[in-house]
Amino acid sequence: MIEEAFEPTETGARSRLLGATRRNPLMSVGVALSLAILVTAILAPLLAPHAPDAVNPTQTLLAPSRDHWFGTDQLGRDIFSRVVYGARISPVIALLVLVLACAVGVPLGIAAGYFGGIVDDVLMRITDIFLAFPALLLALAFAAVMRPSITNTTLAIALTWWPWYTRLVRGQAASVAGRQYVEAARALGVSRRRILFRHILPNSITPLIVQVSLDVSAVILTASALSFLGLGAQDPTPDWGLMVSQGQSYFTTQWWLVTFPGAAILLTAVAFNLLGDGLRDVLDPRRVPTR
Repeated sequence: MIEEAFEPTETGARSRLLGATRRNPLMSVGVALSLAILVTAILAPLLAPHAPDAVNPTQTLLAPSRDHWFGTDQLGRDIFSRVVYGARISPVIALLVLVLACAVGVPLGIAAGYFGGIVDDVLMRITDIFLAFPALLLALAFAAVMRPSITNTTLAIALTWWPWYTRLVRGQAASVAGRQYVEAARALGVSRRRILFRHILPNSITPLIVQVSLDVSAVILTASALSFLGLGAQDPTPDWGLMVSQGQSYFTTQWWLVTFPGAAILLTAVAFNLLGDGLRDVLDPRRVPTR
Protein backbone atom coordinates (compact mmCIF):
# COMPACT_ATOMS: atom_id res chain seq x y z
CA MET A 1 0.00 0.00 0.00
CA ILE A 2 2.72 2.47 0.98
CA GLU A 3 4.83 1.63 -2.07
CA GLU A 4 1.88 1.87 -4.48
CA ALA A 5 0.93 5.31 -3.16
CA PHE A 6 4.19 6.75 -4.34
CA GLU A 7 4.44 4.98 -7.71
CA PRO A 8 4.64 7.61 -10.51
CA THR A 9 2.39 6.92 -13.48
CA GLU A 10 4.16 6.57 -16.80
CA THR A 11 1.24 8.11 -18.68
CA GLY A 12 1.19 11.17 -16.41
CA ALA A 13 4.93 11.74 -16.80
CA ARG A 14 4.68 11.43 -20.58
CA SER A 15 1.75 13.85 -20.79
CA ARG A 16 3.57 16.39 -18.61
CA LEU A 17 6.65 16.16 -20.82
CA LEU A 18 4.65 16.59 -24.04
CA GLY A 19 2.65 19.45 -22.54
CA ALA A 20 5.77 21.23 -21.36
CA THR A 21 7.37 20.81 -24.79
CA ARG A 22 4.39 22.51 -26.40
CA ARG A 23 4.39 25.35 -23.85
CA ASN A 24 8.16 25.89 -23.93
CA PRO A 25 9.42 26.70 -27.44
CA LEU A 26 13.04 26.80 -26.26
CA MET A 27 12.77 23.26 -24.93
CA SER A 28 11.35 22.20 -28.29
CA VAL A 29 14.40 23.76 -29.97
CA GLY A 30 16.69 21.93 -27.53
CA VAL A 31 14.97 18.60 -28.18
CA ALA A 32 15.13 19.13 -31.96
CA LEU A 33 18.82 20.09 -31.90
CA SER A 34 19.73 17.21 -29.58
CA LEU A 35 17.93 14.73 -31.84
CA ALA A 36 19.64 16.24 -34.88
CA ILE A 37 23.06 15.77 -33.26
CA LEU A 38 22.16 12.18 -32.35
CA VAL A 39 20.99 11.41 -35.88
CA THR A 40 24.14 13.03 -37.31
CA ALA A 41 26.31 10.81 -35.13
CA ILE A 42 24.44 7.66 -36.12
CA LEU A 43 24.34 8.46 -39.84
CA ALA A 44 27.84 9.97 -40.08
CA PRO A 45 29.06 7.45 -42.70
CA LEU A 46 26.09 8.33 -44.91
CA LEU A 47 26.20 12.10 -44.36
CA ALA A 48 29.95 12.63 -44.72
CA PRO A 49 31.01 12.93 -48.40
CA HIS A 50 34.63 12.01 -47.58
CA ALA A 51 36.49 9.89 -45.06
CA PRO A 52 37.36 12.06 -42.04
CA ASP A 53 41.05 11.12 -42.17
CA ALA A 54 41.48 11.16 -45.97
CA VAL A 55 44.55 13.31 -46.69
CA ASN A 56 44.87 15.12 -50.05
CA PRO A 57 48.04 17.24 -50.32
CA THR A 58 46.78 18.87 -53.53
CA GLN A 59 43.68 20.36 -51.83
CA THR A 60 45.02 21.96 -48.68
CA LEU A 61 43.36 25.01 -47.11
CA LEU A 62 40.59 25.27 -49.69
CA ALA A 63 37.80 27.72 -48.88
CA PRO A 64 34.20 26.45 -48.52
CA SER A 65 32.80 25.46 -51.88
CA ARG A 66 30.37 23.10 -53.57
CA ASP A 67 32.87 20.24 -53.37
CA HIS A 68 33.94 20.96 -49.80
CA TRP A 69 31.10 22.66 -47.92
CA PHE A 70 33.24 23.64 -44.93
CA GLY A 71 36.54 23.83 -46.82
CA THR A 72 39.63 21.73 -46.17
CA ASP A 73 42.34 21.84 -43.53
CA GLN A 74 46.12 22.07 -43.79
CA LEU A 75 46.34 18.38 -44.76
CA GLY A 76 43.60 18.55 -47.37
CA ARG A 77 41.01 16.77 -45.20
CA ASP A 78 37.35 17.69 -45.68
CA ILE A 79 36.26 19.72 -42.65
CA PHE A 80 32.54 19.00 -43.10
CA SER A 81 33.22 15.27 -42.90
CA ARG A 82 35.38 15.73 -39.82
CA VAL A 83 32.75 17.88 -38.12
CA VAL A 84 30.07 15.26 -38.87
CA TYR A 85 32.21 12.44 -37.48
CA GLY A 86 33.04 14.67 -34.50
CA ALA A 87 29.42 14.23 -33.40
CA ARG A 88 30.48 10.70 -32.50
CA ILE A 89 33.31 11.87 -30.25
CA SER A 90 32.34 14.75 -27.94
CA PRO A 91 28.76 13.62 -27.08
CA VAL A 92 29.98 10.07 -26.47
CA ILE A 93 32.67 11.36 -24.12
CA ALA A 94 30.00 13.35 -22.27
CA LEU A 95 27.75 10.27 -22.02
CA LEU A 96 30.54 8.06 -20.66
CA VAL A 97 31.69 10.72 -18.19
CA LEU A 98 28.19 11.21 -16.81
CA VAL A 99 27.53 7.48 -16.57
CA LEU A 100 30.79 6.95 -14.66
CA ALA A 101 30.17 9.97 -12.43
CA CYS A 102 26.65 8.78 -11.59
CA ALA A 103 27.83 5.22 -11.01
CA VAL A 104 30.20 6.54 -8.32
CA GLY A 105 28.37 9.59 -7.02
CA VAL A 106 24.82 8.27 -6.67
CA PRO A 107 25.57 5.25 -4.43
CA LEU A 108 27.87 7.36 -2.24
CA GLY A 109 25.26 10.11 -1.95
CA ILE A 110 22.50 7.63 -1.09
CA ALA A 111 24.68 6.00 1.56
CA ALA A 112 25.69 9.34 3.10
CA GLY A 113 22.14 10.70 3.16
CA TYR A 114 20.42 7.58 4.46
CA PHE A 115 22.89 6.30 7.03
CA GLY A 116 24.21 9.67 8.26
CA GLY A 117 26.63 9.74 11.17
CA ILE A 118 30.21 8.69 10.57
CA VAL A 119 29.40 7.43 7.05
CA ASP A 120 28.06 10.84 6.10
CA ASP A 121 31.00 12.68 7.69
CA VAL A 122 33.68 10.60 5.98
CA LEU A 123 32.07 10.67 2.53
CA MET A 124 31.31 14.38 2.66
CA ARG A 125 34.83 15.31 3.73
CA ILE A 126 36.28 13.33 0.82
CA THR A 127 33.78 15.03 -1.47
CA ASP A 128 34.76 18.44 -0.13
CA ILE A 129 38.42 17.79 -0.98
CA PHE A 130 37.49 17.29 -4.65
CA LEU A 131 35.06 20.22 -4.67
CA ALA A 132 37.77 22.54 -3.31
CA PHE A 133 39.37 22.62 -6.77
CA PRO A 134 37.80 23.96 -9.98
CA ALA A 135 36.62 21.04 -12.11
CA LEU A 136 38.58 22.08 -15.20
CA LEU A 137 41.79 22.59 -13.22
CA LEU A 138 41.47 19.20 -11.54
CA ALA A 139 40.69 17.53 -14.88
CA LEU A 140 43.80 19.15 -16.35
CA ALA A 141 45.89 17.79 -13.49
CA PHE A 142 44.58 14.24 -13.94
CA ALA A 143 44.88 14.37 -17.74
CA ALA A 144 48.43 15.71 -17.53
CA VAL A 145 49.69 12.65 -15.66
CA MET A 146 48.07 10.23 -18.11
CA ARG A 147 48.82 9.52 -21.76
CA PRO A 148 46.69 11.79 -23.99
CA SER A 149 43.77 9.79 -25.37
CA ILE A 150 39.99 9.80 -25.45
CA THR A 151 39.82 7.08 -22.80
CA ASN A 152 42.08 8.94 -20.39
CA THR A 153 40.25 12.21 -21.04
CA THR A 154 36.99 10.50 -20.12
CA LEU A 155 38.47 9.11 -16.91
CA ALA A 156 40.08 12.44 -15.97
CA ILE A 157 36.80 14.34 -16.30
CA ALA A 158 34.78 11.63 -14.55
CA LEU A 159 37.16 11.79 -11.57
CA THR A 160 36.25 15.45 -11.12
CA TRP A 161 32.50 15.14 -11.77
CA TRP A 162 31.25 12.52 -9.29
CA PRO A 163 31.47 14.74 -6.15
CA TRP A 164 28.78 17.08 -7.50
CA TYR A 165 26.34 14.20 -7.80
CA THR A 166 27.30 12.79 -4.43
CA ARG A 167 26.46 16.06 -2.70
CA LEU A 168 23.26 16.57 -4.71
CA VAL A 169 21.91 13.08 -4.08
CA ARG A 170 23.03 13.13 -0.44
CA GLY A 171 20.83 16.16 0.27
CA GLN A 172 17.82 14.57 -1.42
CA ALA A 173 18.36 11.20 0.29
CA ALA A 174 18.67 12.81 3.73
CA SER A 175 15.39 14.65 3.14
CA VAL A 176 13.55 11.55 1.93
CA ALA A 177 14.93 9.35 4.74
CA GLY A 178 13.12 11.45 7.32
CA ARG A 179 9.71 11.39 5.71
CA GLN A 180 6.77 9.58 7.24
CA TYR A 181 6.32 6.91 4.58
CA VAL A 182 9.95 5.82 5.03
CA GLU A 183 9.46 5.66 8.80
CA ALA A 184 6.27 3.67 8.21
CA ALA A 185 8.16 1.26 5.96
CA ARG A 186 10.76 0.73 8.70
CA ALA A 187 8.02 0.13 11.27
CA LEU A 188 6.43 -2.48 9.01
CA GLY A 189 9.72 -4.36 8.87
CA VAL A 190 10.63 -3.54 5.28
CA SER A 191 14.26 -4.44 4.66
CA ARG A 192 16.88 -1.69 4.45
CA ARG A 193 17.78 -2.70 0.91
CA ARG A 194 14.17 -2.44 -0.22
CA ILE A 195 13.79 0.96 1.41
CA LEU A 196 16.92 2.22 -0.35
CA PHE A 197 15.97 0.97 -3.81
CA ARG A 198 12.19 1.38 -3.55
CA HIS A 199 11.84 4.69 -1.70
CA ILE A 200 15.12 6.59 -1.23
CA LEU A 201 16.63 6.20 -4.71
CA PRO A 202 13.50 6.86 -6.84
CA ASN A 203 12.58 9.94 -4.80
CA SER A 204 16.13 11.32 -4.93
CA ILE A 205 16.72 10.91 -8.64
CA THR A 206 14.61 13.75 -10.12
CA PRO A 207 17.08 16.63 -9.50
CA LEU A 208 19.88 14.34 -10.68
CA ILE A 209 18.18 13.87 -14.07
CA VAL A 210 17.96 17.62 -14.52
CA GLN A 211 21.57 18.17 -13.44
CA VAL A 212 22.87 15.46 -15.76
CA SER A 213 21.06 16.99 -18.74
CA LEU A 214 22.54 20.38 -17.91
CA ASP A 215 26.02 18.91 -17.41
CA VAL A 216 26.23 17.40 -20.90
CA SER A 217 27.25 20.73 -22.37
CA ALA A 218 29.71 21.42 -19.54
CA VAL A 219 31.41 18.06 -20.05
CA ILE A 220 31.62 18.63 -23.81
CA LEU A 221 33.24 22.03 -23.22
CA THR A 222 35.68 20.50 -20.73
CA ALA A 223 36.61 17.67 -23.10
CA SER A 224 37.06 20.15 -25.94
CA ALA A 225 39.30 22.29 -23.72
CA LEU A 226 41.50 19.29 -22.90
CA SER A 227 41.74 18.37 -26.59
CA PHE A 228 42.55 21.98 -27.44
CA LEU A 229 45.44 21.86 -24.98
CA GLY A 230 46.72 18.59 -26.42
CA LEU A 231 45.63 16.45 -23.46
CA GLY A 232 42.63 14.80 -25.12
CA ALA A 233 41.97 13.25 -28.50
CA GLN A 234 44.95 13.00 -30.82
CA ASP A 235 45.26 13.39 -34.58
CA PRO A 236 43.72 12.02 -36.82
CA THR A 237 40.69 11.69 -34.50
CA PRO A 238 38.03 14.17 -35.72
CA ASP A 239 37.50 15.81 -32.35
CA TRP A 240 36.04 19.33 -32.41
CA GLY A 241 38.38 20.72 -29.76
CA LEU A 242 41.40 19.26 -31.51
CA MET A 243 40.26 20.75 -34.82
CA VAL A 244 40.01 24.20 -33.24
CA SER A 245 43.50 23.78 -31.79
CA GLN A 246 44.97 22.75 -35.15
CA GLY A 247 43.34 25.65 -36.97
CA GLN A 248 44.06 28.46 -34.52
CA SER A 249 47.29 29.52 -36.26
CA TYR A 250 45.40 29.90 -39.55
CA PHE A 251 42.43 31.78 -38.13
CA THR A 252 43.24 35.22 -39.58
CA THR A 253 43.50 33.90 -43.15
CA GLN A 254 41.61 30.58 -43.22
CA TRP A 255 38.72 31.30 -40.86
CA TRP A 256 36.79 28.12 -41.68
CA LEU A 257 39.32 25.89 -39.92
CA VAL A 258 38.19 27.17 -36.53
CA THR A 259 34.70 28.50 -37.21
CA PHE A 260 32.87 25.30 -38.13
CA PRO A 261 34.16 22.97 -35.38
CA GLY A 262 33.76 25.83 -32.90
CA ALA A 263 30.17 26.34 -34.08
CA ALA A 264 29.53 22.59 -33.60
CA ILE A 265 30.72 22.84 -29.98
CA LEU A 266 28.56 25.91 -29.38
CA LEU A 267 25.46 24.40 -31.00
CA THR A 268 25.77 21.18 -29.01
CA ALA A 269 26.24 23.05 -25.73
CA VAL A 270 23.22 25.27 -26.43
CA ALA A 271 21.07 22.28 -27.42
CA PHE A 272 21.65 20.36 -24.19
CA ASN A 273 21.36 23.49 -22.05
CA LEU A 274 17.93 24.22 -23.52
CA LEU A 275 16.94 20.59 -23.01
CA GLY A 276 18.11 20.66 -19.39
CA ASP A 277 16.27 23.91 -18.66
CA GLY A 278 13.10 22.41 -20.08
CA LEU A 279 13.42 19.24 -18.03
CA ARG A 280 13.95 21.34 -14.91
CA ASP A 281 10.65 23.10 -15.54
CA VAL A 282 8.86 19.82 -16.20
CA LEU A 283 10.21 17.97 -13.17
CA ASP A 284 9.98 20.85 -10.68
CA PRO A 285 7.02 19.96 -8.39
CA ARG A 286 6.66 23.62 -7.34
CA ARG A 287 6.04 24.76 -10.91
CA VAL A 288 2.41 25.50 -11.73
CA PRO A 289 1.64 24.72 -15.38
CA THR A 290 0.49 27.71 -17.43
CA ARG A 291 -1.98 27.58 -20.26
